[in-house]
Amino acid sequence: MSRYNKYMSLAGVNFQGLELDELRRLSSEILQQKIHGLCFSPYIDEQGPGTVVTEQQIRQRLDIIEPNINWIRTFSCTEGNELIPAVAADKGIKSLVGVWLDDDLDNNELEIINAIKIGNAGHANIIAVGNEVLLRGDLTEQQLIDYIQRIKLTLPDIPVGYVDAYFKFEDYPNVTEACDVILANCYPFWEGCPADYSLLYMKDMYRRATRVANGKPVIITETGWPNEGSNERGAVPSYENALKYFINTYLWAEQEGIEIFYFSGFDEGWKVADEGDVGAYWGLWDKDANYKYG
Repeated sequence: MSRYNKYMSLAGVNFQGLELDELRRLSSEILQQKIHGLCFSPYIDEQGPGTVVTEQQIRQRLDIIEPNINWIRTFSCTEGNELIPAVAADKGIKSLVGVWLDDDLDNNELEIINAIKIGNAGHANIIAVGNEVLLRGDLTEQQLIDYIQRIKLTLPDIPVGYVDAYFKFEDYPNVTEACDVILANCYPFWEGCPADYSLLYMKDMYRRATRVANGKPVIITETGWPNEGSNERGAVPSYENALKYFINTYLWAEQEGIEIFYFSGFDEGWKVADEGDVGAYWGLWDKDANYKYG
């Protein structure tokens, strides 16, 4: 990718003069050299949370992205998702294992128990206890910290963190202190940032998380740009904007040595219910497992 360094600036690649085919080639080159990781859900069309996934389906979906990644990030340890880390380990892929927490305390308990089993089996490289729980208001700060501490005490040799929007680590210093690693979601799109300024915006999000991390590692656990759907204020979904955002993200990650899990591996239609029409178009691969930008 060094031949593209001449295009780089603080705001990212100077895309002026680069044809779409050239951008596609660069996108494919980035993937061929492997990106750090992808957010991974094994669902196929018309599936979503509530669907129990099988090991066979997990293997089939991982087979598609395996050549292009070093890590995956999962979101749950129930409904078959608890099988993902072992399958990934079998393929030489590391796992940031997600423990889904919300206001269903009984299910939280099952998630925690399964996460501990995954950790004891040696299939968790990092454990994320909760995803945007504080942003949604599903649990109190102390409830969340108790879950984090429980995993840390049970699995002391595995780094443990919590995933939320980057600014929540400023808002909740006690949660930040409880984490071994800061797992920050950074979405210029959802904050209405125009595509031309999106990398600068993401850099600032990352810096804000780093400032409150007190020297702990900071990983960007989600970022991405949709290729279709409705505008989010000044942020416009389009094929070209999504392609450029992906390129900017990983050239910056390579330059600065930043670990980023791109959102996401595949388009997921079920997200429309929560995010509107744009929710179905965040994948690097479409719902039929075709790479969109190559």
